[in-house]
Amino acid sequence: MLRTVRDAFKIKEIRDRLFFTFVCLIIVRLGSQLPTPAIDQDYFKQWLESYQTGLGFLDTLTGGSFYQMSIFALSITPYITSSIIMQLLTIAIPKIEEMQKEGEDGRKKIAEISRYLTVGLAIIESVAMCIGFNNSNILIGGLTVMNVVLVTVSFTAGASFLMWLGEKITEKGIGNGISVILLINIVAKLPSDFGSMITQFVTGAGSVVKGVFGALIILAVFLATVVLIVLLQNGQRRISVQYAKKVQGRKMVGGQSTFIPLKVNTAGVIPVIFAMSIMQFPIIISSFFGVQPQRAYIWPKILYLLSQSKWFNFSSFGEFKYSLGVIMYVAMIIFFAYFYTAITFNPIEIANNMKKQAGFIPGIRPGKPTSEYLTKVLNYIIMIGAIGLSIVALLPIFFSGAFGASLSFGGTSLIIIVGVVLETTKQVESMMVVRHYKGFLSE
Repeated sequence: MLRTVRDAFKIKEIRDRLFFTFVCLIIVRLGSQLPTPAIDQDYFKQWLESYQTGLGFLDTLTGGSFYQMSIFALSITPYITSSIIMQLLTIAIPKIEEMQKEGEDGRKKIAEISRYLTVGLAIIESVAMCIGFNNSNILIGGLTVMNVVLVTVSFTAGASFLMWLGEKITEKGIGNGISVILLINIVAKLPSDFGSMITQFVTGAGSVVKGVFGALIILAVFLATVVLIVLLQNGQRRISVQYAKKVQGRKMVGGQSTFIPLKVNTAGVIPVIFAMSIMQFPIIISSFFGVQPQRAYIWPKILYLLSQSKWFNFSSFGEFKYSLGVIMYVAMIIFFAYFYTAITFNPIEIANNMKKQAGFIPGIRPGKPTSEYLTKVLNYIIMIGAIGLSIVALLPIFFSGAFGASLSFGGTSLIIIVGVVLETTKQVESMMVVRHYKGFLSE
């Protein structure tokens, strides 16, 4: 990867794209420090600490903007939500599905709808936060029309600007712009998290031996997690496909053999995000409206009791009381891994396309048997990917319960970081290959 980056700086086109991306990321970090008018930032931080709403992951996705209540407090989360909604609507609404099959024009229409939906979600979230802030006396001067307008315009404008900036990075920079912004937000929080861990387990260990041992454990766990994520992201099952020979005009074409790459982690980080959102959303909303989780209504109260359950408490881990909630969390990850893969990968369509092009899997008849075989193989590898995702997602929960380590980034953030870095590196490599081909052909 380092060699790829070094070679990329030697090419002017790629160097300009990297510089453009770097400038955009600086703008993102500067905007994360601009305060939102009408909100008492100091009082908001005290309120978060007193209610312990579990918003660490949301703050990580926004690069600390949420805790600081900057104009980028919503970050790109409305755009991510709108993109997921559009993918789900593609299955439910035939007209959107037809747009997706229209090629570039259809994708532009879907992207335009996603932008409008992003703005709408940002407005709804901003107004809802204003109402919640009023119950907690976070708004300076109370819930007035002017305060609601100021906060709503600030948050919505910030989310819309980041959406536009992400699209510009995709067009003129390196990598997927939304993913790159998400990456820099997460990376911005890592130094403080690692600093707190070093203070807790290294400098505050009490002796040099314990400090060195703690540092080695932290490093080993971090490297092992990264290696596991790389294996999950790059792991795939290759299904061999053979194309029959046929006559076109005066030539014999076909006869080549290729493969269908089925990724082990087809759904990416989506199952973890969905599961975490469902587990935390009711508690977050109840906290916004000034209700402690243990005093909330039925669903937040159930989730609170599950997370604090002692029914399956592993007493050797001290404060590790999340066992029943963890079982529910893992079950949701597995469910959403199958669900999201089912709406993004269609074995029947792939089997029909192979049949039209005279392709077949050796030993499997074309048509329905091929789709059934692909579904069977996919179900096996989805389970492997879901178990891997569960292990990565549970690591911060385990260390929090067993050793009292406070981790805001967790395995989910590392999945995003490693995934974006791998995809961006592949894009740089492909751009370098295209340039080499152009140079060869021009000669």
